[in-house]
Amino acid sequence: MIRSADMDKATTQQLKHLRKKLREAKKTPHLQIAAKTKPVPETDHALFLAAMKGVQALPSPATVQHTRPMPSPWPKGLHVASPILNDTMSDFWPWDELEAGEELMHMKPGQKLDTLRKLKRGDWRVEAELDLHGENIDSARSQVAQFLSHCQQRRLRCARIIHGKGISSVDGIPVLKLKLKNWLVQMPEVLAFAQANPFQGSAGAVLILIKSGQQ
Repeated sequence: MIRSADMDKATTQQLKHLRKKLREAKKTPHLQIAAKTKPVPETDHALFLAAMKGVQALPSPATVQHTRPMPSPWPKGLHVASPILNDTMSDFWPWDELEAGEELMHMKPGQKLDTLRKLKRGDWRVEAELDLHGENIDSARSQVAQFLSHCQQRRLRCARIIHGKGISSVDGIPVLKLKLKNWLVQMPEVLAFAQANPFQGSAGAVLILIKSGQQ
């Protein structure tokens, strides 16, 4: 026969044991669930895909892509026909010869007396240059006319033309140097010209003072 006191004691022990299990069972699933439900940081790519879910791309329009023409490498106005080409640039001028070692030098009427000295000294900064090495008389004449016309259109004040010293010419005569002297005298754009100083080409180049478009 089981006494009531013993039964109460046994029941109490069972209840304590059950309560302990319940506490342990209550803690363990909570930790497991917490570990499973820990939020995972989403990447920008994943967020974008989620936002674009169900979006369909529009069909491409039936258009033609026209290729743009390549710009010309030549500045505007450089190859425009000059009003002083050929007819007013005669190869025959009172200066048909050059003395040995003669410098290219000339000044139009109305200029200051020290213009040539300042030009030769380099008081005006050279803003454009033309090299005539390898050119014949006809091509050189055309290039000189276009070059100076272009300089005047751009309102450049001083330019340099390299004509060479005639070392590779027949008998060492600087043919282009004489022709250039004749051409420059006839050109209305030219106010003055002088042989370059040693730092700017010396006897192989000439510095030119150009008339502005407003003069």
